Amino acid sequence: MSDLSEIEEMYIKRIFEVHVETPDAIVRTTQLANLMDISPASATEMIHRLSSRGLVTHIPYKGCRLTPPGFLSAARIKRREGLLQILLLEVIGYTGDISAAACRLEHAIDDDLEAVLDRLLGYPENAPDGSRIPAVERRVSAIGKGTLLPIGVLPEDSIATVELILVSDVEEVTIRDAGVVVGSTITNSGDVLTCDGRTLEVSRSMSMRILARLNGDVGG
Repeated sequence: MSDLSEIEEMYIKRIFEVHVETPDAIVRTTQLANLMDISPASATEMIHRLSSRGLVTHIPYKGCRLTPPGFLSAARIKRREGLLQILLLEVIGYTGDISAAACRLEHAIDDDLEAVLDRLLGYPENAPDGSRIPAVERRVSAIGKGTLLPIGVLPEDSIATVELILVSDVEEVTIRDAGVVVGSTITNSGDVLTCDGRTLEVSRSMSMRILARLNGDVGG
């Protein structure tokens, strides 16, 4: 997929989005043109181009469908978009247009960076808008000792040490009042998070911006 241009990635992502809604549907040329805000002639030209690369099956006078390789490539792009949206919204606290920013960034991520980002976010199942993050050919590695994670996604029965706090000045007061500082021990018992033995109650957004490193294997 690394040799696809940004515009080719955008096309197959849009086709994938239609497939998710209506799996058996042919994506019509006019429909694709509307989704991409281009002329039907330009959409037809791109369908031919994607077909020549084995990413879509062109159905004359109707439109196209993703081929298996095209589906896999589009699913990866869509997954990267969802991961970036979570990173921007919940970890960085970006207040601009999340969708537009993620759309720009998704094309710069390779397989290795995607795998690291996915693990950092705890392999989320849903994007911020509630849509499913595609799991096809997802690279899932074991989460164990030494893994750095937001405390909001720490595995059950795990203990971790806070290493990084990415909050605003206002939120820092809340975090400090809760007793969370770099070096604090966070425990996820399954029912509740504790910080150095005290019950810790913070928002989901805030919990995604406190990063802690696991002290041992999960459940160990």
